[in-house]
Amino acid sequence: MPVPNPAAMEFLLTRRSRPAKTLGLPVPNRDQLGPLLTAAARCPDHGKLEPWRFVVIERTAMARLADLVESRAKALDKDDADTLKARSQFDMGNLAVVVVEIRKPTEKIPAIEQSYSAGAVCLSLLNAALASGWGANWLSGWVSYDDEFCKSGLGLATNESIAGIIHIGTESSAPPERPRPDVGAITEWVSA
Repeated sequence: MPVPNPAAMEFLLTRRSRPAKTLGLPVPNRDQLGPLLTAAARCPDHGKLEPWRFVVIERTAMARLADLVESRAKALDKDDADTLKARSQFDMGNLAVVVVEIRKPTEKIPAIEQSYSAGAVCLSLLNAALASGWGANWLSGWVSYDDEFCKSGLGLATNESIAGIIHIGTESSAPPERPRPDVGAITEWVSA
């Protein structure tokens, strides 16, 4: 008979990301961030490849990245709205963890499974931060897919990409609940 963990289940049934723009100071220090990263690394990883790593962006690096977003937006001819939205996560950010997907060559593990593992790390980090009392939000946007931003801003190699940018801080206001999927409508049971 399974042994339930009602507190964990209640957390999962009520968890809610916090908008990045509502996350302020304080942010986790290195000692407080360590267990969150450890929890995130305990994710499904077919083949034990560890096809991901972390880049922690501290407040002092945010301005440099915001400026890089601006210059990349001009080079890519992005409109003002796209530029502002992409830049704002760094202008307003105090701490973020970039989950970097690493495509590792292997005949045994398909590339898509490596991507799924990196995505699992993102959600695990988000949930670990929320479970620890921090506010957290998983962002991406066009900068996540811009090779030059990834290379110049974060030092990513050619076999690496951004799976997600997880902003972590103290929430300044509780977000309203949002509509959730009708699980019955999206579930099919196969019994024969």
